[in-house]
Amino acid sequence: MSGFRSFLKSGHSPTLFAAFFYLMFSFIIWVMNGAMAPFISEQFQLTPAQKGMLLSIPIVAGAIMRFPLGLLAQYVGRKTATMVELALITFTMSFGYFFVHTYNDLLKMALLLGVAGASFGVAMSLGSGWYPPKYKGLAMGLVGAGNVGTAVAALLAPPLAQAYGWQSVYGIAALASLVPMAVVFFMAKEPPDRDEHASMREHLACLLEKDGWVFSLIYVVTFGGFIGLATFLPTYYYDQFGVTKVQAGQLTMLAAFMGAAVRVAGGWISDHWGGVNTLTLVLVVVAFALVGAGMASGSLVMTTILLMVCFAALGAGNGALFQLVPLRWPMSTAVAGSMIGEIGALGGGTIPALMGQAKQHTGSFLPGFVVMAVFSIMMLALMRKMQVRWTRTWAEKGGRARSA
Repeated sequence: MSGFRSFLKSGHSPTLFAAFFYLMFSFIIWVMNGAMAPFISEQFQLTPAQKGMLLSIPIVAGAIMRFPLGLLAQYVGRKTATMVELALITFTMSFGYFFVHTYNDLLKMALLLGVAGASFGVAMSLGSGWYPPKYKGLAMGLVGAGNVGTAVAALLAPPLAQAYGWQSVYGIAALASLVPMAVVFFMAKEPPDRDEHASMREHLACLLEKDGWVFSLIYVVTFGGFIGLATFLPTYYYDQFGVTKVQAGQLTMLAAFMGAAVRVAGGWISDHWGGVNTLTLVLVVVAFALVGAGMASGSLVMTTILLMVCFAALGAGNGALFQLVPLRWPMSTAVAGSMIGEIGALGGGTIPALMGQAKQHTGSFLPGFVVMAVFSIMMLALMRKMQVRWTRTWAEKGGRARSA
C-alpha cells in the first residue's frame, strides 16, 4: 500500500483519473452499436452479414482515426485533443439520435463511432505523462483499464434501449458526454513531459522491422480479439441462445469485465514471469477457449464460462504485450505502441464480419471461432521462433527486463 501511495504522490492523480474516465466513456461509445445490435437488427431485419458489417465499421474506423488524433495532440496538447474528441463524440451521438432512419444511415453512424475508438493513445499519454519512468507502466495499466467501458455499455445500453427505444440511447449518450468533458476540463492538467512528436514515416518505421509486425499480429489476437468479440457477443447470445436482449448484454458484460480487470494483472505477472512466457500461456488458452465456446453452442452456461476464460486471457495478453514493447523500443515506446495499437484494432474489426459471414454461409458460428483459434496458434508459433533472438538481444529469458 505504501508503494501505491508513493506512486500516486509521484504524479498527478486527478489527471490519471480523468484519463481513465475519458477512456472508459470512449469505449462505451465505441461498442454501443454492438451492445444494441439485437434491437437494431430486429427493426431493420438485418442478415448475419449485414450485422457483421455494421459492427466491424466502428472498430476499423477507430483504428484509422488514432493517428490523426495523436497528431492533433502533438500540436494542440493532449488535454485539448481530448476535449476536441469528446465534442466530436457529442456530435456523433446527436447525429444518431436525429438522423438515423435507414440501414445506410446506420452505416454512416457506424463510421462516425470510430472517433471514440481513436482515444486510446491520447488517453494513455495524458494519464502517464505526469509520472516518472519507473511508474509509467503502472500508470498506463490503470488508464488502460478504461476498456471496462465495453462491459458498462453491454450492461447499460440494452435496458435503456428496451425502456426508451434504441435510438434514444444515442440522445442519452450525447447528454452524458458532458460529464467526461467536465471531468477532463476541471481535473486534467497538460503533462509536463515532452510527448513524442513523430511523423507518419517514424510511425511506419516500426512496421519496417520484423519485430514490429510480430507484435502487431499478436495484438490482433489479444486486443483485436477483445474489442471484436465484445462488440459481437450481444448478437451471438441473442441469435444463438434466444435470450432476451437485456440478458444478452448482461452475459457480454461478464466476459468483457474479465478482460478489463485482468489487463493490469497481466502486466504485473509479465514483469515477474516474463512477457513471452505470459503470452505463450495466453495464446494457448485463447485458442482452446474459442474452439470450446464454438463447440459448446448448445450450452449457455458452458459457453459463458469459456468466453470468460477467453476474455481473461485476452486481457492478460494485452498487459503482457505492452510489458515487452518498452523493452524492445525503449526510446520510441509511444510511437511503436501507437502503430501496434492501430494494427491490432484493425484486425479486431474483421471479427464481427468474419462471424457474420460464417453464420450466413455455413449456418453456424463455429467456423468463425475456429479461424480465430488457428490464428492464435499461428502467432504462438511465430513468437516462439522469434523469442530465440529476442532473448539474445534485448530481453532476458522468458521476456523479462534485463538487469542494469
